[in-house]
Amino acid sequence: MAKIRKEVALQYHSEGRPGKMEVIPTKPCATQWDLSLAYTPGVAEPCREIDQDVENVYKYTARGNLVAVVSNGTAILGLGDLGPEASKPVMEGKGVLFKRFADIDVFDLEIKADTPADVIRFCEMLEPTVGGINLEDIHAPDCFEIEQTLKERLDIPVFHDDQHGTAIISGAALINALELADKKIDEVRVVFSGAGAAAIATAWHYERLGAKRENLWFVDSKGVINTKRDNLTPEKARYAVETDAKTLAEAVEGADVFIGLSIGGLMKPEMVASMARDPIVFAMANPDPEILPEDALAVRDDVIMATGRSDYPNQVNNVLGFPFIFRGALDVRASTINDEMFIAATMALAELAKEDVPESVSAAYEGRALHFGRDYLIPTPFDTRVLLWEASAVAQAAMDTGVARKPVDIEDYKRQLEARLGPARELMRSIMDRAKRTPKRIVLPEGEEPVVVRASHAIVEEGLGTPILLGRPDRIREVASANEVDLEGVEILDPRTSEKFDEYVEAFFDRRHRKGITIENARSHMQQPIYYAAMMVERGDAHTLIGGANMSYPDSLRPALQTIDLMPGIEKVVGLYMLLIKDRLYFFADTTVNIDPDAEILAETAEMTADFVRRLGIEPYVAMLSFSNFGSAPHPSSEKVRQAVRLIKERRPDITVDGEMQADTAVVKGILESTYPFSDLKRPANVLIFPDLSAANASYKLLNRLGGAEAIGPVLLGLSKPVHLTQRGATMADITNLAAISVVDAEQRKHQDGGAGGS
Repeated sequence: MAKIRKEVALQYHSEGRPGKMEVIPTKPCATQWDLSLAYTPGVAEPCREIDQDVENVYKYTARGNLVAVVSNGTAILGLGDLGPEASKPVMEGKGVLFKRFADIDVFDLEIKADTPADVIRFCEMLEPTVGGINLEDIHAPDCFEIEQTLKERLDIPVFHDDQHGTAIISGAALINALELADKKIDEVRVVFSGAGAAAIATAWHYERLGAKRENLWFVDSKGVINTKRDNLTPEKARYAVETDAKTLAEAVEGADVFIGLSIGGLMKPEMVASMARDPIVFAMANPDPEILPEDALAVRDDVIMATGRSDYPNQVNNVLGFPFIFRGALDVRASTINDEMFIAATMALAELAKEDVPESVSAAYEGRALHFGRDYLIPTPFDTRVLLWEASAVAQAAMDTGVARKPVDIEDYKRQLEARLGPARELMRSIMDRAKRTPKRIVLPEGEEPVVVRASHAIVEEGLGTPILLGRPDRIREVASANEVDLEGVEILDPRTSEKFDEYVEAFFDRRHRKGITIENARSHMQQPIYYAAMMVERGDAHTLIGGANMSYPDSLRPALQTIDLMPGIEKVVGLYMLLIKDRLYFFADTTVNIDPDAEILAETAEMTADFVRRLGIEPYVAMLSFSNFGSAPHPSSEKVRQAVRLIKERRPDITVDGEMQADTAVVKGILESTYPFSDLKRPANVLIFPDLSAANASYKLLNRLGGAEAIGPVLLGLSKPVHLTQRGATMADITNLAAISVVDAEQRKHQDGGAGGS
């Protein structure tokens, strides 16, 4: 990562609205009525309710999602005591991270408080306003007294990130590093460079994880903290050891672990060379580590490294801790953050690092492959799963230890956390849950592709069914090994040696012999995994097919059309995308198949899409789009849309549909109500049917790339058996999402009665 220049940093903070935070109302305040509700006289009612029961403050105000970040500016990052004003950019930054990673609102409060008593009294007076307090950049030893006193006196979570953040995150990295080094935490000797708040708290946490106190050695600016030194603070005296070692070099000789929380350059290559086998070196001073990874690796190729920097593997970044710890604590209304919650956070991070990493996370790191190992000990900050794993683990620990005043069902809570990640995650979690209840056999024809192999593992982990990978078994296992994928629960099948190969050849020949296919042609086709997969679905040997990850869309669609019948009465298949824009979900069709559909195909497209939307448990409101509004611009193109609307209304009176209409008319309530009150759409549409492929394809891609919309799909509609084809370059998440959709689709087809409304 390039060094950030002073001018760039100052411009970032000063341009436009100065600073990094603003307050945004969550309720409307556009009319006199709104104002009366927002302030007087409307506020009187919640005030009375809170007076009757103080716990109602969480029901009627933002307190339950509000954290105060409090600092007196006495220990700002690596800059020292610069005062409260200079700490404000840092505290605003913490607020940004709270919001970005855990959807927690923040008041950053920089206070003129020179003594621990002043800070304590301020926080005590602040308690009725916030759900928790994050202490920040307060020097040692004051920070120890302040946090401990507040935890004893206050009835809300209090957390000093400078102490516990590094402890929790590095603890997860240490657990995994020790596993890779085949060492036990209660046997290793750990040397700390630095004895400030972060180092002392990290040692405390390592003890919670099983480390022996006598094996934790500290080296501060005066040398090794041993029993021969006097004038030690109580925190340092706790770790005084019996040794003649005086220097860092002497302390690390033969040590298993080095924890650097001091200044850059202190750890020399020869010191690393003197450590025990598979030395674990966490050089976490910022911006310059105690030793650079390349210097350590130059003398020891068995070293396991972590730093505090994002341009090296294994960044120990506090953002992996505080947002998610507070999220879990706030959501169960914990009265404190205790040791068990710290341990739960650490263990959740350690376990998540062993899970397969989505491509979206790798993309944030220039596509670098991320797999559990020496270069990947802990998750990255951009892995959205951290919220689910860590916050739920913290919440569970709070409930288990009796400090949660609002217990939750942990599985429901995980779904709520996914909803915070955006509507797409909430929708897909609902679909995943439905799919898990009726798992299916899912054939994946591109079984030798790494992304498909990884997706097969995800399908098993999600409980969606049994994935069937087609391809050469040796090659599939080789790809799985290279990508560290566990193939348990996955079937592997080579079409060329399958016992059903000849049966499929005959079946395909019977279907296509009057369309130019000879028996030899049929044999050649069945040797292609995409054709074999389609025949598996057609013959009932698999319930659904997911393909197209490394093929053009036409090449993956053609075998399905040649092998599987269309639904009765359907002339063409169509493709649709689900797009999530802010908090709204839309269905776009046809985005992938029909270039210039006539009125009949447009009507079919709308009908099949509406039926699919209903299968997801959503009521469809269909708008047939054009450049014209209800005859305002007569043209053959707009006329075919009008004709399609007439067909739908005649055949399917159960579908709410109207058009032809322009796109903004379809989605803006004000336009529908004021300009077209006669429209059958009494609310904005959520199903948008486009007049041709150019309009649909361009619209969804522009919204996805430029408008920030999340796209799920494409979903293929119209075949008599469930087949869904991704676009080339699909990610593991794309394939897994389509697999879940296909399982729900397959289950729904079992219960069809063949009447209108099925698709």
